[in-house]
Amino acid sequence: MDEIIRLEKVSYAYEEDGPRAVDGLTLSFERGSFTAVLGHNGSGKSTMAKMMNGLFLPTEGRVTVDGMDTADEKYTWEIRKKAGMIFQNPDNQLVATVVTDDVAFGLENLGVPPAEMPERINWALKQAGMAEHAFKAPHLLSGGQKQRVAIAGVLAMRPEIIICDEATAMLDPQGRREVLSVMEKLNREQGITVIWITHFMEEAVRFSRLLVMDRGRVAMDGTLRRCSPMRKSWKRCT
Repeated sequence: MDEIIRLEKVSYAYEEDGPRAVDGLTLSFERGSFTAVLGHNGSGKSTMAKMMNGLFLPTEGRVTVDGMDTADEKYTWEIRKKAGMIFQNPDNQLVATVVTDDVAFGLENLGVPPAEMPERINWALKQAGMAEHAFKAPHLLSGGQKQRVAIAGVLAMRPEIIICDEATAMLDPQGRREVLSVMEKLNREQGITVIWITHFMEEAVRFSRLLVMDRGRVAMDGTLRRCSPMRKSWKRCT
């Protein structure tokens, strides 16, 4: 098994001596996998997501991304390049007045030479299905289009992993379908590892692996066929 992310006995508390948002979690994700993570508010799924690219450091335990420990500062930028994150509110992710400038923002932060940027920006916008909107103002786009611009911004940095933390929570059904279709294509055609945090069961059915979080732990881990929501009990997942 080729693991690209591993959590070993990981816990996280937002306050010292406070309750654990993630509690003793041991879990791994294979390179090129396509995983949905479900759970109610407060289940720990978003906290877990933020630990997988070093935004949060575990209170206890260890998180590694392609063998790099997130707690080791010398790997911070390399981990952020390898594991890109997309959040639920696209308006909070857009910083420029033109789509191409917005996609370029992350590249500038990484110190990518200006001569390399146009090719990477054009490729990313094409992959996200936004090439025809390259010179539009982001605030004039629909919610689904804005989120696809955010995806393009992450793709331009050429990550191996994309972690989507409730990336469709604020979108209408059409916008949710658009964004999820882009992620499916990237996983299928580019081999990008996708970890999709959601509370929409209808999205989870499209993933090859399903995790269910509850009280900071994994309540279930398997395929939808093995963990059917139609069952009266969700206690077993074999």
